[in-house]
Amino acid sequence: MKVLAVHPSGLMYTKIFLRLEPLGLEIVAGAARSAGHDVRLIDLQVETHADFHRLVRSFRPDVIAFSCNYLANVPEVIDLAKAAKHEVPRAFVFIGGHSASFTAHELLEHAQGAVDCVLKGEGEAVLPAFLEAVEHDRKAVSSVPGAVTLDGEGPAPGFVASLDDSRPARDLLRHRRKYFIGVLDPCASVEFARGCPWDCTFCSAWTFYGRSYRAMSPERAVDEVASIAEPGIFLVDDVAFVHEKHGLAIGEGLARRGIKKEYYLETRGDVLLRNKEAFRFWSTIGLKYMFIGLEAVDEEGLKKFRKRIALDKNFEALEFARSLGITVAINLIADPDWDHDRFETIRQWCLEIPEIVNISVNTPYPGTEIWRTETRPLQSLDYRLYDIQHAVLPTKLPLHEFYAELVKTQQVLNRKHLGWRALAATAGISARHLMRGQTNFLRMLWKFNSVFDPRLQLADHAREVRYAMRPPPAQAVAKIDPRALYIHPPQGRRGRASLDDASERFVEETRMGAAAP
Repeated sequence: MKVLAVHPSGLMYTKIFLRLEPLGLEIVAGAARSAGHDVRLIDLQVETHADFHRLVRSFRPDVIAFSCNYLANVPEVIDLAKAAKHEVPRAFVFIGGHSASFTAHELLEHAQGAVDCVLKGEGEAVLPAFLEAVEHDRKAVSSVPGAVTLDGEGPAPGFVASLDDSRPARDLLRHRRKYFIGVLDPCASVEFARGCPWDCTFCSAWTFYGRSYRAMSPERAVDEVASIAEPGIFLVDDVAFVHEKHGLAIGEGLARRGIKKEYYLETRGDVLLRNKEAFRFWSTIGLKYMFIGLEAVDEEGLKKFRKRIALDKNFEALEFARSLGITVAINLIADPDWDHDRFETIRQWCLEIPEIVNISVNTPYPGTEIWRTETRPLQSLDYRLYDIQHAVLPTKLPLHEFYAELVKTQQVLNRKHLGWRALAATAGISARHLMRGQTNFLRMLWKFNSVFDPRLQLADHAREVRYAMRPPPAQAVAKIDPRALYIHPPQGRRGRASLDDASERFVEETRMGAAAP
């Protein structure tokens, strides 16, 4: 069959800080191709809706697979599905991805018949059997694990047998030079491990994977990096190098083969401090940039988000990263109840440290614990506002003042790390980018004010809402059984077999409150 894989447009922050290749969709496309299908892939982060419609008309796909990892993309995906179904009525249209897995039934309702199925969980695990059912007996689709249709729902999704078998079809992307993160331009993405064993209240990575943690073999990980042409690599693991020996084995394998790249990864402060040897070694083979989710700079905030790490340990982690010469970006979560004084305190703190500070907005998402436990009423059910840059909970300040304070605080990042200051600091890097014809990094340096504008954010609330989310249960609960949130059923310790016993104990000592395995 002819299969078209579609990634939706980028969100607000992708217009400035990063634009990452759609690795998950590439893996799904690779699985479809390995099963003998003719596959095309289009990424609307770098192509247009007109390009999509032309491809649908010329390729005439039998199957159209939409990726929907972010809630804010739901209206776009539904509209494109409807348009595609009108153009190719016999095409089987389905949606997969992270957010789609938590909102499967409502997506089918919104689509009004234009979407035949939502496939929950890891798509590549069942894709060959799924596509076989589509081709030969579409009524059998609803019995495929993870499949949700208007006619019924299959068993719970299962995991791919081994991450070593996940082979991304990177060659299907037509504009690989368009992907970057910061100064890593161009930049590819790789995955060494999947899942997160922690249980932060605002996050749905652990609920999606049932608190599992699985790792690719070091040999396969090294081969994957070696196959990539881009000089920059973003490691998409939710928490890099939880298992120190695994991280060291990959790093040492890269060093033995003389593979030279520059790396950007995401980890936790406590993981960084525990596994110093791994991060120290990686700093010698190209680790230049790191993202750490601090989330809060006070003990109360850390407790609220269930980040069981003391403030002094977070600051110690920043000091250690600085000692390795690694540029660190950190995230703080602004709660809608922040007032003028709170914003000013955070601004002053941001100015006092050398790190890049990103400010996101506390947002309950389907699949997160706070979606069910948050007692404040949601102010909007517009999917497009669920992008961690809009306030969907009541704000203590008038909404226009909240956005003004938020952007004023985010401007600290602009003043410290973008514009002429950034160009001066990266003159050599920028010159090398230009010599290779790479302009993603340079173009983003002056975009901040045109993207992060409180007037635009406020205006977004006035847009017509054609697709409204299902609200959470009317009665918020003080505590929820995490098993009620999981997409992949939990497997307990067996689901974290990639962690040695010492790492498992460390995880358990640094998390709070989950009763499920």
